[in-house]
Amino acid sequence: MTDPAFSPKGVLQNPAPSGAQGASEITELGALALSRAIHAKDVSCEEVMAAYLCQIERFNPRVSALVSLRDPEVLRTLARERDSELARGQSRGWMHGFPHAIKDLVETAGLTTTRGSPLLREFVPAADALLVERIKGAGAIVIGKTNVPEFGYGSQTYNSVFGTTLNAYDPTKTAGGSSGGAAVALALRMLPVADGSDTMGSLRNPAAFNNVVGLRPSLGRVPSAPNADVFYRQLGTEGPMGRSVADVAMLLSTLAGFDRRSPLSARTDAADFALPLDLKTEGLRIGWMADLNGHLAIEPGILEMCEKALANLGHLGCVIEPVMPAFSMDRLWDTWLTLRHWTVAASLGEFAADPQTRAQLKPEVIWEIEGARHYSALDIARAGAARSEWYQVLRRLFETFDYLALPVAQVFPFDAQIHWPERIAGRMMDTYHRWMEVVIGATLAGLPAISVPIGLNSAGLPMGLQIIGPALADRAVLQIAHAFETVCPYADELRPALLDSV
Repeated sequence: MTDPAFSPKGVLQNPAPSGAQGASEITELGALALSRAIHAKDVSCEEVMAAYLCQIERFNPRVSALVSLRDPEVLRTLARERDSELARGQSRGWMHGFPHAIKDLVETAGLTTTRGSPLLREFVPAADALLVERIKGAGAIVIGKTNVPEFGYGSQTYNSVFGTTLNAYDPTKTAGGSSGGAAVALALRMLPVADGSDTMGSLRNPAAFNNVVGLRPSLGRVPSAPNADVFYRQLGTEGPMGRSVADVAMLLSTLAGFDRRSPLSARTDAADFALPLDLKTEGLRIGWMADLNGHLAIEPGILEMCEKALANLGHLGCVIEPVMPAFSMDRLWDTWLTLRHWTVAASLGEFAADPQTRAQLKPEVIWEIEGARHYSALDIARAGAARSEWYQVLRRLFETFDYLALPVAQVFPFDAQIHWPERIAGRMMDTYHRWMEVVIGATLAGLPAISVPIGLNSAGLPMGLQIIGPALADRAVLQIAHAFETVCPYADELRPALLDSV
């Protein structure tokens, strides 16, 4: 789980050029470049912490991406300790000295974990989740949390504890969710990399809405223990976000890997994700699923942007062909609703059963829990069987195609004052999350799916392309995304205007 540029003792074999970096120069560095600069001692961990704290002070009040922030003096002290370790020739890992904020759904020892709910406003866990253990083990300093919707439900990051997280490219628009705080903090250079989680596009949608990269790994790739919600794990997984595919891959090398506390975690070598992402693209076949033969309502302009992006992969030698899975999309949605209702009810049903706590739950959560009452155990079993059939349909498609592609979202970032779009291209949305139906295919099949930036529309709003790979082909998905990024480096080139206006 280490950067291959590191020697066994943690000293870079190919250090970055010498020379002091200004605060803005530090936060502009990608995560891998920042790691090299720290280990080459071109910048100190204390300078890095000071630069990021300055960036947070400038931008976070405008967008509310980071919450439960720790005392700056404590953080500076921890950064100085990291410098002392480097002076002794000791490195904790590639994230040594990195400021890092954990998604506020994940438990952090000694630091408030609200899950965006007033019911947990004062909850301070006694132990770290496995993801936090691994991030700290790689050398990062936890500075706070990233904002989320209440209990992570709904792809719009707002809650009654911390308010609404606003889009990095247009602060009147939504950041997406549920990893909205993470995506905005990345885009505005308040974090080098970020962790997130994804049940219904929560790593993919906010990445697309903020022009960064988000990977939903294969189920089991990133283990969760010992305090993970077992019902959430039926559909959701944690994963990495970054401003480049290489940074995302490197963070995955930290998060992934078998753990005995999580028996279904993948036993493959996580260090593979830290290797170069070179890929021979000539002849690779990509199945373009578009709007699923008109099943999905999609805002004008999104399909055109995606097809333009795919044309760039065509210039790299990939073969792009339209494809439609041989499966009823209405049945797939019904399967999703059944399993979603069941997992939410199993996780939060106790809150809904108590009138005092129920009154503090958002309506969408109550709707999910009440929906579960209409299902029998047989209904849930049938949904599980349909999910397995869907996986087999996609497995057979991957006998013909190397990758499948879809838009990441069905709308561009919308008004942050509304909870969800009720209408798309003239069609009414019948649930609070129907507008995100495009992401459920990869979730239900447990497949790796990445969101790569594909530019801005005429209003300056970002969008992403979703690339899906076969089961456990996370590295292959990262490789094709990296190949795309070499010809379309949108995350680098299309900076938020807010960065230069404050």
